Amino acid sequence: MPHFMDMGKLISRALLCAAAGILPLTLTVSCSSISSDTSYADETLPGFKNLLDSVVKIDVWEKTQSDGGSRIVRSVGSGAIISKDGLIITNAHVVNIYAQRIVVTLPSLERVGAKFIGWDHWTDLALIQIDLDEVKRRGLKFSYAQFGNSDALYPGCTVYAVGTPHGFARTVTKGIVSNTNRFFEGTLLDSGYETGSFNTWIQTDAAINPGNSGGPLVLPDGEIVGINTRAYLGAGNLGFSIPSNVAKRVAEEIKNSGGVERSYVGITPDSMQDMESYFDIDANRGVLIRNVDTASPAAVAGILPGDILLKINSKEVDGRFPEQIPEIMNSISSIPVGDTVKITVLRSGKEKEFELKTEPLESRVGKEYALEKWGAGIRQITRVFARDAKIDTDSKLLVIGVREGFPFDLAGIERGDIILSVDRKKVRTMDDLEKVYGQLSDAKKDVLIEVMRSHGISFHVLKARSE
Repeated sequence: MPHFMDMGKLISRALLCAAAGILPLTLTVSCSSISSDTSYADETLPGFKNLLDSVVKIDVWEKTQSDGGSRIVRSVGSGAIISKDGLIITNAHVVNIYAQRIVVTLPSLERVGAKFIGWDHWTDLALIQIDLDEVKRRGLKFSYAQFGNSDALYPGCTVYAVGTPHGFARTVTKGIVSNTNRFFEGTLLDSGYETGSFNTWIQTDAAINPGNSGGPLVLPDGEIVGINTRAYLGAGNLGFSIPSNVAKRVAEEIKNSGGVERSYVGITPDSMQDMESYFDIDANRGVLIRNVDTASPAAVAGILPGDILLKINSKEVDGRFPEQIPEIMNSISSIPVGDTVKITVLRSGKEKEFELKTEPLESRVGKEYALEKWGAGIRQITRVFARDAKIDTDSKLLVIGVREGFPFDLAGIERGDIILSVDRKKVRTMDDLEKVYGQLSDAKKDVLIEVMRSHGISFHVLKARSE
């Protein structure tokens, strides 16, 4: 796996690539030839100016759990306003569920507040919204950009990356589309949330630096064809953007429901390239099942690692190359949650058909919290994590941090413990735990904590606070 860096933690159509076979045009108007009384003969110029007037700097104050406590981390990224009601698309690693405060700097340099709408870490996209009441009260104005068709791109198209690299707002860099169909999976910086499974990436040599994250990759007419997200460590101007057709669809779903619902069956596909002869299968047919998640619908149905997935609901599958994996993942994820799906596999030269019911796709990483006064960091256990770790309990509360010298530490509670009850009250979810914590964190009495450790039960006493 090559090393990438997400670009948000530090302080964008060749001239119309509309049809295959049409060579990109050349922008002939130089900056020095444009004066205040210039009549724009090229209609792409006003479109690009409108794009510039829609790109914003995003300052985020994020609350994170750290060794049993919490801290506020500030980060800077970029975004593009995409609607008249002030919706802004950016990266999920720039703004996410832990954001405590969001401030947007408009092209006019005026700063306004914004709120978090939703995110989709699987595609590294998020949506926030400008405080329209503040905009109206202060008499501010903004423009909004348009999405272009990323499927019409081809290598050699001229593109521009627009954003806030290293805090320098509204910076424009020029390059070309180097490749339209890269594939790699990974996790978001610091958080560990999965990303990259459901889309390929646009590769560009337009310079992308820390702070560019969430900013647009655009054509000379100002249409957004990508959302800038990653750069290759140790290489010059080797960046990657999420295609606009993916971003537009995801943004719409986040706007309507706060996130993207996907189905899950528990298989991890891998390309068949160079393995066709070993499995005695025709080229361009099937995809290797590299892994089957423990207790997942696929595992329960009897699907095994090493099976060759041939059909999904009778539709042939072709996964010869890695770049074809997202299409296969999307064909599964787009099936309605709870529906029955027919999976046909090849095993030992024979075709076998399985029926299984889809579940909601869930991350292995759960939301994190901090019980400050007790010095405890807690992560909610997800269904997939529980299966992998063979955790057999109703409680979803995993201790992931203990602060030295605080009650949890003094009571002997350790990282990896699962909280089952507090003061003899069963706790299962974070809401349960926060409720009882609110009642007891300042209590002048001992508190009994029941935990599961290595599949055994132990009890620990949080001593009453001394005056």
